[in-house]
Amino acid sequence: MSAIRLPSDQDASGRSFGPEELDALREVLDSGTLTATKGEFTKRFEAAVADMLGVEHVVACASGSAAVHVALAGLDLEPGDEVVTTSITDMGALSPILYQGAIPVFTDVDPDTMNVTAATIEASLSERTRAIVATHLFGNPCQMDEILALASARGIPVIEDAAQAYHAQSKGRPVGTLGAIGCFSSQQGKHITSGEGGFVVTADAALARRMRVFVNKAWPYGEPNPDHEFLALNYRITELQSAVLFAALSKLDANVKVRVANAQRLSERLDGQPGLGAPVVASEDVHSYWRYCLRVDPVVVPSEPSTLAQALKFYDIAAAPRYIQKPAFQCKVIADQVTFGTSRWPFTLARPEAVDYAAEKFPGTYAGLEQALVLPWNERMTDEHIDFLGDSIVEAAASLEAR
Repeated sequence: MSAIRLPSDQDASGRSFGPEELDALREVLDSGTLTATKGEFTKRFEAAVADMLGVEHVVACASGSAAVHVALAGLDLEPGDEVVTTSITDMGALSPILYQGAIPVFTDVDPDTMNVTAATIEASLSERTRAIVATHLFGNPCQMDEILALASARGIPVIEDAAQAYHAQSKGRPVGTLGAIGCFSSQQGKHITSGEGGFVVTADAALARRMRVFVNKAWPYGEPNPDHEFLALNYRITELQSAVLFAALSKLDANVKVRVANAQRLSERLDGQPGLGAPVVASEDVHSYWRYCLRVDPVVVPSEPSTLAQALKFYDIAAAPRYIQKPAFQCKVIADQVTFGTSRWPFTLARPEAVDYAAEKFPGTYAGLEQALVLPWNERMTDEHIDFLGDSIVEAAASLEAR
C-alpha cells in the first residue's frame, strides 16, 4: 500500500474549513435565530453570491436538487411539457422534472466532454419543449453560445446546472449566469459545501420572486396580504448552512485556482501516455475541475476504465469508472416509470418519441461512459499528491498493457 494518501473531500483532509466558519456559526448560535426567514446570514450569503457572479437575484435553498426543482417551478410548467436534459447526470437533476409533472427528454452528449451540445439538443426538441437543461459536467462548460442561440430562436428558456461548475467560464463569462436560471449545489463534495444546500441565480425579477416564494411554501414573506399562492414546498436553507457558505466564499477563488493548476500539472504528466487523454476543454473556456475526468482508450488500455480503476486500488487511489454506471434513462425510476403509486404519471402524458431510449440515439453517451475514469479531486491536493497520482496512473496503465 502506498505511503502517500490522497486527501478526500468527504472529510477534513480535503476540505478547507477554518476559524472563519466557526466564527460565523458562533454568530448564528449566539443570535438564537436559525431560520432563514428571520436571520441575517442567508441574506448576506445571497448578496455575496450576487456580487461574485454579477447577477441581480440569488435565492438560497436546501440542496442542489432543490435548486433544479425551484428553477423548474419558476418556469411554471404545465403537465406533459417536455424538458430536454442530459443522459449523463445525477438523479437529483431529473426527479424535479417529474415532480413538476413534466417529461424529461434525454439528449445525447459529446463523447469527449460528456456535455450536451446544440446539435444534440436540437435533435431532441419538439413543439412541447418548454425548457432546456445544460449541465456543465465536472465543471467543464457546455457550448453556451450555440445552445443559447438555438434556444433563443425557439423561445425556450435555458436552465444551467452549474452544481459542479463554480468559477467555470464560458468565453470569459461565469457559467450559471448565461441562461434564464443557474442552479448551484453546496453538497459535501462540491467546491464549497455546507453538507447540503444550494441556490439559484437569475436576472429576471419575476422569475426570482416566483422561485423565492416557491422555496417558502408559496408564502410571500414581507408582502401585503400574503397567502399560499400555489403548490410548493419548504425548500429553505438554514442560517447555519448559510453561515458556513458565506465564510467559504472568501476562499473559493483561491481554491479553484489550486484545482485548475493541479489539473494542468496532471495533464502535463500524462501527455503522450498511450491510451490516456486529458479532459477536452474549449480554448476560450475555463474548466473549474470539480473532478478530473480521465479519458481511457479501451483499445490501448485493456477493457473498460473499471480495469484501470481496479489497478489503482493497489496505490490506494479510489477512482470512479464511468462516473455513472449507466445512462440516466436506464435507472429504474425512468426505465420502469416508477413515480406516483402505480400511475406512471406523468409518463402517461408523454409522446412515444419522448420516451424512446433506443441505444442508437445515444452513441456519444455510451462512448463517453466507456472511456471515463473520474479521479478524486480537491483543493487540498499538493504537487506531491498530483505527481503521485500521475505516476500511479502511468504505472497502472503500463501494467495492464503488459498483460
